Amino acid sequence: MRARSHEPIVWSLFGAGGVFAALLGTMLVLIIGILVPMGLGFGPDAMHYDSLRSLFGHPLPALGLAVVISLFLFHGAHRIYHTLHDLGIPASKKMMLACYGSAAAGSGVALLLAGMLVVF
Repeated sequence: MRARSHEPIVWSLFGAGGVFAALLGTMLVLIIGILVPMGLGFGPDAMHYDSLRSLFGHPLPALGLAVVISLFLFHGAHRIYHTLHDLGIPASKKMMLACYGSAAAGSGVALLLAGMLVVF
């Protein structure tokens, strides 16, 4: 009997992260990087601390932000893992653990910080 592969989980996280990066990433760059600084469609206090604090003080937006950050991290980890393999670095358990472990650790930090946003 063959051992089960971890690939479906990794590829699904990679795919979801890629979709979020393509759809949400460009929207975030457009809104936060272009529209808000130019004052187009948003009030002058759109990125003010108090308004963002009230938004992310609710559990759902804070959890959503943590999930998006987590998917971005797993997407990047998967790309780095396969790019290193393409560059001739042998794919080993240590390299996989370093790539996906750092994404998991970053996801844990994102969830912890999201929880702190809600509690405090």
